[in-house]
Amino acid sequence: MTTTTQLLEQPFSTMSDMIRAHADERPAHTAIVDGGRVLTFAAFDALIDRAAAQLQRDGIDNKGAVAMCGPSSIEYVTTFVAALRIGAAACPLAPSSTAEQLAAMVRDCGAGILFVDDSASAALDTVDEKLTVKRVALEGVANPSFASWLAAEGAKPTSVTIDPDQTFNIIYSSGTTGTPKGIVQPHKMRWGHVRRAEALGYGPDAITIVSTPLYSNTTLVSLIPALMRGGTVVLMRKFDARGFLDLAQKYRATHAMLVPVQYRRLMDLPDFGSFDLSSFRMKTCTSAPFPADLKADILARWPGGLVEIYGMTEGGGSCLLRAHEFPNKLHTVGQPAPGHDIRIIGDDGKELPRGETGEIVGKSMSIMTGYHNQPKKTADAEWFSPEGERFIRTGDVGRFDEDGFVVLGDRKKDMIITGGFNVYPSDLEAELAKHPAVAESAVVGIPSREWGETPGAFIVLRPGHMATAEELRQWMNARVGKTQRLTYATIVESLPRSSIGKVLKRQLRDEFRPTST
Repeated sequence: MTTTTQLLEQPFSTMSDMIRAHADERPAHTAIVDGGRVLTFAAFDALIDRAAAQLQRDGIDNKGAVAMCGPSSIEYVTTFVAALRIGAAACPLAPSSTAEQLAAMVRDCGAGILFVDDSASAALDTVDEKLTVKRVALEGVANPSFASWLAAEGAKPTSVTIDPDQTFNIIYSSGTTGTPKGIVQPHKMRWGHVRRAEALGYGPDAITIVSTPLYSNTTLVSLIPALMRGGTVVLMRKFDARGFLDLAQKYRATHAMLVPVQYRRLMDLPDFGSFDLSSFRMKTCTSAPFPADLKADILARWPGGLVEIYGMTEGGGSCLLRAHEFPNKLHTVGQPAPGHDIRIIGDDGKELPRGETGEIVGKSMSIMTGYHNQPKKTADAEWFSPEGERFIRTGDVGRFDEDGFVVLGDRKKDMIITGGFNVYPSDLEAELAKHPAVAESAVVGIPSREWGETPGAFIVLRPGHMATAEELRQWMNARVGKTQRLTYATIVESLPRSSIGKVLKRQLRDEFRPTST
């Protein structure tokens, strides 16, 4: 029997083998908590075996694909790992997708079986003539149910050999129109995340709360290392701030990966300080801009370290900001992670000197294979260095400061070009945040006959504060340069966001109505 220590010392190990080794070494240790249900590593490993064996009986083979769509649950995680155990790709799909998108993603990944809840199953019934894949109910009343579908107790799959370059999962990007791109991540990319996790304190005694959806890479970069290093995962099906703190206090949580909007809601609770969070070792954040003032508030009032992870689902290169170690660098996203090569390139594709602003590109062992069935889009996402090394383009604008920390700007597609001048929305949003009445804002480019486009702001007010859109626009325009001035401002109750907290700026641009000023 290979031990977990031996597996971690190898150049490459699989998630399936790591979980099996934990089950052999500490069978009674809790692997997953899902509401009132608790699953030990021994029971988890046995359940994975039963699901994996049945997948093979259903014709899913090595290098096949298995899709799942539903809320976080023991059944969901089991099907995910069972697919990996037989060498198939796990393909988690967003329940928020339209029925047409779900059907298109299932066809694109080539899934031989689809695990769904009642809601997703009902949605797919509207496009049933386009989708013939076998369905199994993760939960609900649909047939067959997960429990009735499972192979008998004691069943084991036929073992397979998994190559490091083999597909681990296909993550579909969150597009607001059309079919999202399938991002193919190999096993070696996920192994790189597990290697990195040791520095974040993940281990057998770690207790990690998972409160973001399982189809998101944001979630998987926390869930996978937590389980592979033998810790306990507490699933939270739907996030709410007080419920999260209740769970953290009850289970003495040591780790959590949260997105900025979740942190903001937690820190805004009037009784945040009444919860005992002293067990926390490390909190992480990714997926959306993380305001410096919010980082500072977390450092001041929430025990344990705080690390911001800047990167993409596509991989390439990541940056880490250990905020508790560099409190003077909270305006940055940190330095390149160990083994990651981050560079800044200009519009001509040539590398820029330190201090100059351009597009961020990166490479590491954590890099996607490509976009599934889309070689042209894969090529568009790549940049090759003069040495011929493959980097992934982030589409983000940024620069290195004098200490080698990356200062992030905007998505290139979100940059506003007005009268030939580049205007960065993040600069204007940071300035708006200085007004005492502004809780948050989103600045986008709005059409202009004279200038092509000009900045427009959608503003959320702080509770108990009053200000008109025109007052805020004039206050802002007195503080910024001529090309940065807002020609439009409106007060909104909230900003539209994806399920993992990214502001949907495309939606704001699409909904812009100049008559509403």
